[in-house]
Amino acid sequence: MGARIVNQGVVSMDQHNVSPFNALPPVVIALAVVIFGLELMFQAATAGFLGGQGGLAWRLAAVQDYAVLDAVWTWMISTGQFPVEHLVRFIAYPLIHQGFVHAAFVVVFILALGKMVAEVYSVAAFLAVFWISAIMGALGFVVLMDSEYPLIGGYPGVYGLIGAFTFLMWVRAEAEGSGQLRAFGLIGVLLGIQLLFGLIAGEFGRVVADFSGFVTGLALSFVVSPGGWRRMLARVRQR
Repeated sequence: MGARIVNQGVVSMDQHNVSPFNALPPVVIALAVVIFGLELMFQAATAGFLGGQGGLAWRLAAVQDYAVLDAVWTWMISTGQFPVEHLVRFIAYPLIHQGFVHAAFVVVFILALGKMVAEVYSVAAFLAVFWISAIMGALGFVVLMDSEYPLIGGYPGVYGLIGAFTFLMWVRAEAEGSGQLRAFGLIGVLLGIQLLFGLIAGEFGRVVADFSGFVTGLALSFVVSPGGWRRMLARVRQR
């Protein structure tokens, strides 16, 4: 079963490793265009090309309306009210970024990792990994942390794609009979960097959100990847 997943996509990564941006799947391009397009809109508004004087406050208004906030979550839990305008924050926040550099890095990760994942997963599975990971990242942020900062940006969803990529590398290592722990090398390095920045900033909310996204993307891959559910059942029966 693992070999079949490899044949459906992981081996193809070797065939295209000259450029990770070669023949990008349409769903990856669409997601990157939406995120980068919104950032360009905010940049144009800040520069005064859109919205006039009001355009200067577009990004701030978007953060106020769509960022995941611990205070809003606490209010919802304490009152038992879950209005749509607050629930939508968990879906919309990955599209809002702090600035050009923040959005650019997210887009680069989506193009590079998204290509590898989308070549194996269906369009629905790819989008599910990104957005469910983002939602679970936001839940980890508000449930496990008490942060005063807003959570915005696509990194929790990107870390979900890293989880899916780790799953593919793990399956590939299993099929080749090589060390499977090497599949976790990328996430180990990235989380190490995240922890370092968290120590410097004194704020670990985003680290928790990103790690929650990674765990979600990895776990979802056992279900939504080609043959994933059957493969998991086969491993359980072997035990």
